[in-house]
Amino acid sequence: MDRIDLKILGELQADARISMVELSRRVGLSKTPCAERLRRLEKQGVIRGYHAALDPEAVGAAHIVVVQVLLSSTTAHDLKRFNEGVKTIPEIESCHMIAGDFDYLLKVRTRDIAEYRKVMGERISELPCVKQTHTYVVMEVVKDERCLPLSRVDA
Repeated sequence: MDRIDLKILGELQADARISMVELSRRVGLSKTPCAERLRRLEKQGVIRGYHAALDPEAVGAAHIVVVQVLLSSTTAHDLKRFNEGVKTIPEIESCHMIAGDFDYLLKVRTRDIAEYRKVMGERISELPCVKQTHTYVVMEVVKDERCLPLSRVDA
């Protein structure tokens, strides 16, 4: 990836609905080479999709908790079972395996604490091998940047 590819990615992160003509102008290429680069980035999987940024409050998902999960078993088979189970719970926005005192860190979005309690009791605590959880309620979102930093340039 060179600096032009990174410029294209930066512009798309800022506005995925930008026209090809405007994208080409902003990155300093004519339309055809810009479109070819864009198709290559999509084909290589660098661009995984285009998404709408939704207002969590408007769609009933403004309540955020972070959950530490400790498993009773971390064999490859049990980790796979846990991972597959997490993917079936739409309220889990992100799941990260962690090196440390617990095994996973979940970011969960619900309408309110009552809905979270239900998701925790009926879904998360029932995931394979869950031994213990700790819930931390988010009081305020200070930064929630969905764009990746693109400061690295190889060429």
